[in-house]
Amino acid sequence: MMNCYAFAAVPPFAQGLVRDLRVRWALEEAGLPYRTTLIGDGAGLLPRAAYRAIQPFGQVPALEDGDLVLFESGAIVLHVAERSEALLPRDPAGRARVLQWCFAALDTMELPIQQLAEIDLFYPGERWAQERRPAAVEAVRTRLAELARCIERSEHLAGGFSAADVLMSSVLRILRHTELVAEQPVLAAYQQRCETRPAFERALAAQMADFRA
Repeated sequence: MMNCYAFAAVPPFAQGLVRDLRVRWALEEAGLPYRTTLIGDGAGLLPRAAYRAIQPFGQVPALEDGDLVLFESGAIVLHVAERSEALLPRDPAGRARVLQWCFAALDTMELPIQQLAEIDLFYPGERWAQERRPAAVEAVRTRLAELARCIERSEHLAGGFSAADVLMSSVLRILRHTELVAEQPVLAAYQQRCETRPAFERALAAQMADFRA
């Protein structure tokens, strides 16, 4: 059984966004059993210092699959996807298209989105953040509009639902504190399609249950 590492506690604004959600979702879509090891201070939790031996940057998630230990959510989601045609087609062309969109989610889309989220959630009162925010918002708007044009005639990024949709819709979720996704009805509908999947709902419920515990 795979073992996914996750934080036992995060600030309320981050709950439902922490990147182990992506891994849990992929595992649920693939129908693979897994357990979680929670990191933090307190009885029954893995101390953060000890976790550094597993994930050198101290971030989540990390995944153990037998003797294999992986970190970085994109790498883990792709590792899980290799186990299931539900997430990654076996034909070379279909596989290449999914991989293309996985990288687009983590590079082209997530970088500007994360920059805006950091301004809004970590530095809202800083003068430099207030000055930088308009440009950050416009950069995100541009990327969202470009993405909307790519999927306006399809339900998912690369044919059927795939690992690319797990990653892309997780990235769009970072913007939930804004109305930027709602400004693009195509993207709002896409995100809703992804987040109403039973596997996503199970993954989210499991993460939130760990925080409550």
